Amino acid sequence: MLEKFVIEGGKKLKGSVRVSGAKNSALPLLAASILSDDGLILHNVPDVADVRTMLKALELLGVKFDFDRENGTLEIDSSNVKPVEIPYDIIRRMRASVLLMGPLLARFKKAYVYTPGGCAIGARPIDLHIEAFKKLGATYTVKEGYSVLKTRKLKGNYICFDKVTVTGTENVVMASVFAQGETIIENAAIEPEVEDLCRCLVKMGAKIEGVGTKTLRIFGVKSLGKAEHTVIPDRIEAGTFVIAAAVTNGKIKIENANPYHLDAFLSKVEDAGVEIETGDDFIKVKGVKNLKSVDIETSPYPGFPTDLQAQFMVLMLKAEGVSRIKENIFENRFQHVQELKRLGADILLDGNIAIVKGGKALTGADVMATDLRASASLVLAGLFAKGETRVHRIYHLDRGYQNFEKKLKALGAKIKRDRD
Repeated sequence: MLEKFVIEGGKKLKGSVRVSGAKNSALPLLAASILSDDGLILHNVPDVADVRTMLKALELLGVKFDFDRENGTLEIDSSNVKPVEIPYDIIRRMRASVLLMGPLLARFKKAYVYTPGGCAIGARPIDLHIEAFKKLGATYTVKEGYSVLKTRKLKGNYICFDKVTVTGTENVVMASVFAQGETIIENAAIEPEVEDLCRCLVKMGAKIEGVGTKTLRIFGVKSLGKAEHTVIPDRIEAGTFVIAAAVTNGKIKIENANPYHLDAFLSKVEDAGVEIETGDDFIKVKGVKNLKSVDIETSPYPGFPTDLQAQFMVLMLKAEGVSRIKENIFENRFQHVQELKRLGADILLDGNIAIVKGGKALTGADVMATDLRASASLVLAGLFAKGETRVHRIYHLDRGYQNFEKKLKALGAKIKRDRD
């Protein structure tokens, strides 16, 4: 059954909100659980659609789990895992299931995962993953739509990625933990989610040097054991609530957030005039009436995150003047623009640059979510648009935000979930 959000704009947000665990950290950690016969205990796991999909994939592989959804504790029993096929039905719902390739190849010397296609925001090929697996000693074929990886023995090697790839780095790290000898990964992604995965693997017994840097060294071990790990806070959810406070001229405290993971983003928000105060685990946001236009361009961490580009664009719709937003990561990540225009936004697209003319009032209308972060941007626009905004296809948003409307309601937003 399709659902929508119905939002009445014009309500100032105030109060405090707690950020959930990072979806983009939980997914590779779930994949990593099958590297150990003894399983894994994870805390602060978000109860979102993508996590539920990954758990379905793990169940197909023989994993058993106990998920306390209220407190986010997930206990995983991976003692009976078998390398069965990961079908198309799982892949089509969540591309991150390709992260099972690395651990399956490491533990069982073979992996069968349905080959993913593109997605709404771009092509997102896995060729960098495959080439790295080959360097570790795997063979690769495609059979009836499945990516088939096999090896007699994985051996450490030197791998230099042509471009930064987050899931590629995570996949190869997991594949390398049992590889004979030393594996060096150059131009590794340094996103907090990659660092979180590496720290958990070290707790399980992996030997990894250079965690958090662009050069990772993995020394192969015989096996991994059981560990307990807490998923980092979701920096993208935190950033989304920063914008929610700013566009409603509100005042909120965002708890269980790591502001150091959002340095580039918060710096640009402050440049726009928004008042920001941070501590080790919180962000306080106070909106202002007169926002300034700010130019941004997305880039890999520690640059401005592509996953907050759409939300920042909504902030710029409230700012006086013209701003330029350049998207350097995904080729189709401006699909929210046409929907924002339905609300009255003045945005001109020129290739990978959006020229935003701010300061014009938005009026509620029916809009269609096209991907996860686009969904969030449409909700944010609805929070300050005049009248009623109806955001359709919110299943996209449910992939990555836990209890989003409930959290917004608690802050004073007038939003409800309804049948479409």
